[in-house]
Formats: sequence, C-alpha cells, structure tokens
Amino acid sequence: MSSTTFAAGAPLVGRKAAAKYFQAKGDSSYEAAEPPRYPSSIESLSSEDHYMALGISTYTSSKAYKWGTNNEQDVAKTGVDMTYRLTQDYELFDEVIRVSYNTYRPAGQKASKMSFMYGITFPDATSKFPLYFGLAAGPGIFFNQLDGESTIALDYQMFLGLRLFNLFESTGFFVEGGIKNHLHLTSDGQLNGTYVSAGAIFTF
Repeated sequence: MSSTTFAAGAPLVGRKAAAKYFQAKGDSSYEAAEPPRYPSSIESLSSEDHYMALGISTYTSSKAYKWGTNNEQDVAKTGVDMTYRLTQDYELFDEVIRVSYNTYRPAGQKASKMSFMYGITFPDATSKFPLYFGLAAGPGIFFNQLDGESTIALDYQMFLGLRLFNLFESTGFFVEGGIKNHLHLTSDGQLNGTYVSAGAIFTF
C-alpha cells in the first residue's frame, strides 16, 4: 500500500498548521498598547473633569467709601481663595464657583468677610492655553463688621492669571491678579481694591 506524499508548497493541515496560522495572524494584527490615561493628565482633561485652585492673596491697594469713615485708603489686607471648576460650556469657557475669605481694617477696626460667587473663565481648561481671564459675582457675608454697617454685601471680581496644570502629577501652579470690590447692601459703604494671589491647582 503506497503512502500519500504532498508536493512542495501544498497547504498544511492539522493542529500544527492551525497553531502556526493563528500565531502569524496575532503577530500581524498586534498593536502596541496605548499608555493609560488618567483624568489628572492635562491631555485627557475633558468637560467632565474638574480642577480646584487654592491660593493666598494680598491687596496691593484698596479704598473704602463711607465705611466707618468717609474715605479711607488701604483698608483691605489679605485673603484666601478657592476656585472650583463645575463644567465646560460650548468649548469656550468654564463655569466655576469661587469662595473668598478676606480681612479688612476700616476705621482702625477688624472686619472679615466670606464671599460665595459664581463665575466664568476664558478659555476653557481643555484648551491648554496657560493664560485665562475671568469674572465672578455673588453675596458676601461679614463675620466681623463695624457697628451699624451692613453684614451682607454684593461682591464682584475680575481677574487675569497664568495657570500651569500637572507640574507634579496632578498638582500645578497658578498666579493671578485683578480687582476685588464689594457694595454694602443694607447700608452705605463700598470697597474697591486690587490684588495679587498665587497657589496650587489640582486636577481630578
């Protein structure tokens, strides 16, 4: 009984042939796996991601009107600011909440106020552009206030800054300057001031 022989180049069949086929198939379709992307990475920052900036500010100049005295210079002192990104709109700007605690010394007496403001910043954080501009406004509540003066104020801010995300993992740095003003709502009095601040910015 003669044995069957295969000509050179004839297709191989069987378990070994199938193993070679799938091995070659896998090698040809293999692509290098992409590195993992984390929300804290600026390259992957999207409209669903958030950041929080914490900074310390000092007033470079300020002037009070009808607050304790008629007019007074350098009333505002120092502050602590927190800005939290809520969401991105139209891929143009970010909506933020800004909370500021500031201290003052009108008529030689201590005063302090916490402000809760809604704001917008241009451009949005996903643009990766380091410079930004913003506006914020909202109510301010005095913890310490002069007798007979309003304990509620309308606060508004305008600011321009530089922010650098993720210099060390998810932590970056920002520096900012602008105006911090407020109007007393139940009495005469207002404050106009300019400030500078700096601090850390966290993405998550």
